[in-house]
Amino acid sequence: MSRPSNGLYVPRGTAADAHYALDIDPERAGWTHSSLRVVELAPGGTHMFTTGDSEWIVLPLGGGCTVRTKDGMEEEEFQLLGRRSVFGGVSDFAYVPREARAQIASGAGGRFALAGAKCERRLPARYGPAPEVPVEDRGSGNCARQVRNFAAADVFDCDRLIAVEVITPGGNWSSYPPHKHDEHLPGVESRLEEIYYFEIEGPDGFGYQRVFPSREGGSDVLAEVRTGDAVLVPDGWHGPSIAQPGHAMYYLNVMAGPGADREWRIRFHPEHAEGTGGYR
Repeated sequence: MSRPSNGLYVPRGTAADAHYALDIDPERAGWTHSSLRVVELAPGGTHMFTTGDSEWIVLPLGGGCTVRTKDGMEEEEFQLLGRRSVFGGVSDFAYVPREARAQIASGAGGRFALAGAKCERRLPARYGPAPEVPVEDRGSGNCARQVRNFAAADVFDCDRLIAVEVITPGGNWSSYPPHKHDEHLPGVESRLEEIYYFEIEGPDGFGYQRVFPSREGGSDVLAEVRTGDAVLVPDGWHGPSIAQPGHAMYYLNVMAGPGADREWRIRFHPEHAEGTGGYR
């Protein structure tokens, strides 16, 4: 069950439209930078989009595709091998800059995430190879999880966008201790809007996501999440993310914010971090 969330819990299908199974943009989220779309293509299907004032990463969730970008007379083409599912390992990906046109084409069909952020600089279109994605084992015991830092702030060059994937084994907690990034405190904390997108391994699997206020009237969510659901985090302490025993949980984190520097700086909740020292 889910408690009232002021629209921050986005069940599967409630943010769908004619083009996307999920379409969260700054207007929908009520903030300024972060976006996430999920497009589902039948075998032989294609999808075209313009990037506008945002940079985008095309990330296969299941299946492979070809990504073609065009800016004036310049064209780029990237073959993404993709993966069977998000639980099958890391994926290669493609970066598409602002002010460009792009096409995603998939011979066998598949599902593809478009992680985006409004930005100022126009960087070149690029391919991100799967073998170059740093994979981090974070936490220990029943707080152990795997983090795939494919577009972390210190890994892959973007103007605003930060994006990572997390795999939480069944029965474990992740995004723990609870942490936040809703204030600009140089060297301590960066202000970032965040989207959690979930998939659960196996039929009828579910998990839980908690967000609670860091200030009076702040974000407050306790959501039972299933495949295709999302949770928006404009502010507040977030965590834990809890996986049902026997069902691994995946989430894609998409972040961006207004700060001058692209950096991921967080503060742990003092009451929870006291016994853990942070991520261990």
